[in-house]
This record gives sequence, structure tokens and C-alpha cells, in this order.
Amino acid sequence: MEGNAEMINEQPVFAAELTPYRSLGRKGFRVLLLLTGGICLLYGAFFMATGAWPIGFFFGLDFVLLYGAFWLNYRAARAREEVTISRTHVSIRKFSPAGRMVEHRFNPFWTRFRVRRHQEFGITSMIVTGQGRWTDVGSFLNPDDRESFAKAFRGALATVKQRI
Repeated sequence: MEGNAEMINEQPVFAAELTPYRSLGRKGFRVLLLLTGGICLLYGAFFMATGAWPIGFFFGLDFVLLYGAFWLNYRAARAREEVTISRTHVSIRKFSPAGRMVEHRFNPFWTRFRVRRHQEFGITSMIVTGQGRWTDVGSFLNPDDRESFAKAFRGALATVKQRI
């Protein structure tokens, strides 16, 4: 019977996986590269043929820099956070784009959820504190996602604290 109670306490009351939003999907990225690549190739070839080879070189450099910027952007999008709340702990697992994981664990009864707001922009930061430690959460979310996450997280934390 005691083991059954421990399993009930470990069941997550709240679980969320937070990922950065990217407005341009893979298909749109390919279309963008094809269009810009074609334009850069066309104009670069024109300027090379007319003897202005440095301009052709810069068109190629522009394309490489554009590709590099999007590659870095999509690499950064691999970051994610897994947030769970159970009766015994609050867990925030942060995964870097390289795959490294850092976990922050808090006792739900000592945990405080702090939200910083700006009048025009809405939520600017969300911080989980407890037992002298803190961590930010959802820093890469867009304003609408921050609002919905904050509401759900705050509600789940309140639910766990009410069930003593």
C-alpha cells in the first residue's frame, strides 16, 4: 500500500515541453534558399561576365552568409525545456542545442513562480525560485506562449499546494 502512495505522489500533475518558435519551416527555408540562390547566381554571373568580378564574389558571399545565419538559427531552435510538477517535486530540465542537459529540482511547497511584466509587451521573464535557488523558464517563448504557460504552470503549482 505504501509503494502505491509513492507512485501516486510521483505522477505528474503538469508536464510541458517548451520549444522555440520558428516562423519559417523547412519547406519555406528550402524555397527561400532556392530563390535567393537563383537570384545571386543570376546577378553574380552577369557581373562576372561584364568584368565586375568583385561584385559577383559578393553575391556569392551574401548567399553563404544568409545560409549560415539560418543554419545558426535552426541550430538554436534545438534548445528545449521539459517542465514537470508532481506532488513531490518541480523539475525543469533544460537542453542546450548541443544536447547537454541541466536539471533544476524544487520542492513544490517551497517553490515560488515569479513573473515580470511590461505594460506594452506582456510577460518579459518567468522565474522559478525555492530553497535559495532560482532558474528562468521559457525565455525563448513568444509573448502569447509565455502567457498561456504562466497561467497553466501557476494553476498546476497551486493545485499541488492545495492537496496536502
